[in-house]
Amino acid sequence: MKARQNYLMTVAIALCALSANAAEPALKDVYADHFLIGSAINRWQFSDPSNQDLPIINKHFNTITAENAMKWGSLHRQPGEYSFDGADRFVEFGEERGMKIIGHTLVWHSQTPRWVFEGEDGNPPTRGVMLERMREHIFTVAGRYKGRIHGWDVVNEALNDDGTLRQSPWLLAIGEDYLVKAFQFAQEADPDAELYYNDYSLHRPDKRAGAVKLIRMLQDAGVRIDAIGMQAHYRLETPPIEEIEASMRAYIETGVKVMFTELDIKAIPTPGPGTADISRRQAGGDSRWNPYPDGLPDEVQQKLADRYANIFRLLLKYRDSVTRVTFWGVTDQSSWLNNFPIRGRTDYPLLFGRDRQPKPAFQAVVEAGRSADR
Repeated sequence: MKARQNYLMTVAIALCALSANAAEPALKDVYADHFLIGSAINRWQFSDPSNQDLPIINKHFNTITAENAMKWGSLHRQPGEYSFDGADRFVEFGEERGMKIIGHTLVWHSQTPRWVFEGEDGNPPTRGVMLERMREHIFTVAGRYKGRIHGWDVVNEALNDDGTLRQSPWLLAIGEDYLVKAFQFAQEADPDAELYYNDYSLHRPDKRAGAVKLIRMLQDAGVRIDAIGMQAHYRLETPPIEEIEASMRAYIETGVKVMFTELDIKAIPTPGPGTADISRRQAGGDSRWNPYPDGLPDEVQQKLADRYANIFRLLLKYRDSVTRVTFWGVTDQSSWLNNFPIRGRTDYPLLFGRDRQPKPAFQAVVEAGRSADR
């Protein structure tokens, strides 16, 4: 009896979510004349046809990014051995819905198996070995989906916050031109796919200068870079809109397009400086850092809505150069921020709540888009 009651309750909740969702305007339609609207999705969301996030994904987004399914650690765990089940299903999921599909990511220092960065007899790998590993991986992965991927995050997070190049195993083994080689290989593997550089904290002046230098380096080398992906993991009050805008303008001046590729807004306090470096971890247990375990107060909901409205007004101001806005997640329930940098917190960073209902922030984003068309 109890199992049946639980089942009926689940069905009732799903039907209510469908009904409420049907009454809301679709984000992709509101912004159809401006830029793509997307979400990162996980394996459960693109593999399980009964998952309750599916109505939101189907209705509101016209582009999707693989949260993890296309990273090196998911596809290529051992030398010469690839596992494409998840990535294949992700691509099929997007194709079935006519979505623009984003591949994330080809070259990154994180979530890459240890063997990639190991040489023989415990020695560091040579430049030639690392270049061949990079080339083989890019040609295998990008080549498999040639003509089916709208764009690739070719290199992810190659910069330190001070704008210098991160001392990653790629840089140490190959040199600065590993960036050029990565974009060159990606362009050769799939000439029609757009090619992006993706990073966090690109609003910061020092990192902005480093990113502009990186873009110019690629352009001077004669390889194509179509856009820069500003991850846009922001807080309620920082960074200032003016700082974000200054970076957008600097990137646009190089001739590339701009995208917000991993947008979310922390609605709860977080210790330390803002960063999306996934290696950062802090101990929990302090209620200051988890102040709203049972729900977000109305005044904070309004702050979140205002913040989203201001960000989308900024994006619309540069609509001729902004091509895509992707949220990093579908609902608050599955957001990575519930566990970053402190595990077990309750955050509220997206437009849809844990009940899968649109929040005031959703309405604010819709109104910003409608106002732009008046």
